[in-house]
Amino acid sequence: MTHKRSAGLLLFRRTGGRPEEEGAGVEVLLGHMGGPLWAGREAGGWAIPKGEYGPEETPRNAARREFTEEIGLPPPEGEYLPLGEVRLTSGKLVSIWAVEADLDPELMVPGTFTMEWPPHSGNVQEFPELDRVSWFAPPLAEKMLIKSQVPFLERLLGLLGGLES
Repeated sequence: MTHKRSAGLLLFRRTGGRPEEEGAGVEVLLGHMGGPLWAGREAGGWAIPKGEYGPEETPRNAARREFTEEIGLPPPEGEYLPLGEVRLTSGKLVSIWAVEADLDPELMVPGTFTMEWPPHSGNVQEFPELDRVSWFAPPLAEKMLIKSQVPFLERLLGLLGGLES
């Protein structure tokens, strides 16, 4: 059985915070998951922009394409830092790259998906993949991220700590 694969981009920017604080001086861009199932959920309702891809596409190219599909803006240029993979309990393998870039959340034009809502109503509605994006300092980002994606944040902070020393 072949498991699904997903890839995405974690944008980060430097903010000039005090270096003695964990993750200080950095913010990451997260997207709040769209649709009625996530509407009232803040903590644990945010994610790294990502999506599924097939065997004909490389993970890095898929990450760039998915960024555009979910955010509605071209993926940033710059050095792509591999944050590795995480296998979810569903079996899906998620690959994430970090890239340093600044992005104005107001410019986002989200991609959409359709689903039957309310369930069993026969009424199909369109919802944004991500209903908003925002910058978070690492301690808050860790609380907001869905748990399965927290390792990518930790890996980014470890990588940045190594780059700065």
